[in-house]
Amino acid sequence: MNSKKQDIINRSDIELLILKRIPDLNKDNVSKAINIILDSIIEAVALDEKVEIRGFGTFSKKNIRPRKFTNPRTKKVSYLGETSILHFKPSKSLIKQ
Repeated sequence: MNSKKQDIINRSDIELLILKRIPDLNKDNVSKAINIILDSIIEAVALDEKVEIRGFGTFSKKNIRPRKFTNPRTKKVSYLGETSILHFKPSKSLIKQ
């Protein structure tokens, strides 16, 4: 079985990359801009809209069907209603890199 380790980039890594490419920017302004962009994506997806960023990927809402589960300690069966999660599908150009 081939296990391929994926690199993880977090918000602070994105800030550093932007600051390296455009050193004239202020770190606080970059942080605020990233927060505004991410909040806008989250808000749009929460309203059942699809967000596409060309060359990067698509954000959408994915519904998970209702299911039952058993508490391992008490053996009590409970039911969890339908839930939604944020789904990201990377673009082909992002996958190639």
